[in-house]
Amino acid sequence: MAYGSQASVPPEVPDVARILRANRLALARLMAVRLLIAGLLVAVPVTISRMTGVNSFFLVLPIPVGVGVCILTVYRALHGTRVSRCARVLRTYPLEFHPRVLKKYERWTEYGNVFAVRVTTRGQHGAPLMVAVNADGRRRWPEEVEESGGWLAGDLPFGGVLVVPGSNAMLFLKPADWDKTARKREEAGAERLAIAQRAKLTRRTKYAGARRSRAL
Repeated sequence: MAYGSQASVPPEVPDVARILRANRLALARLMAVRLLIAGLLVAVPVTISRMTGVNSFFLVLPIPVGVGVCILTVYRALHGTRVSRCARVLRTYPLEFHPRVLKKYERWTEYGNVFAVRVTTRGQHGAPLMVAVNADGRRRWPEEVEESGGWLAGDLPFGGVLVVPGSNAMLFLKPADWDKTARKREEAGAERLAIAQRAKLTRRTKYAGARRSRAL
């Protein structure tokens, strides 16, 4: 059953443990496939050269490509995936259903696609613009979230995790303009600040996805 943005009854609360397992598995598969491709690009030309004694430019051309794919894969695994950070947030915050999730734009980066989204709460105004990345490193935007809404764990001025109902999609969120939302974090109060610190959401992430997405 689809729950539109005006639905009064939220969908079933997702199984967090299952979603985390699915995202870890999807991430492992993605990294394995990319590393396998990189390995083949290096191994096949070397094997052919040793077997035939041929040393042409076109034969060795895939080798630097394979090395590049391997480097980018490791780089992306280290800096472009958020499964472990999502797990920490989900352990710290309860899930709350938000019926309206709107994508404003998206941007391609070496870490994966960065999405600008607005997560609104009924009866409240001034929801901050957030930037989001898929936790498992995929580039696809989960379009179903704009129809069904999403389950949010976190505190928007600090960041959080958005879980898409009826799927394993999970997005890590931070404010699109970290400096602009500084006052909201300062006014959050000691309790909210302590919870955000436990979830490690109080700092802007070092690695940025794009100029307009520095908070990630």
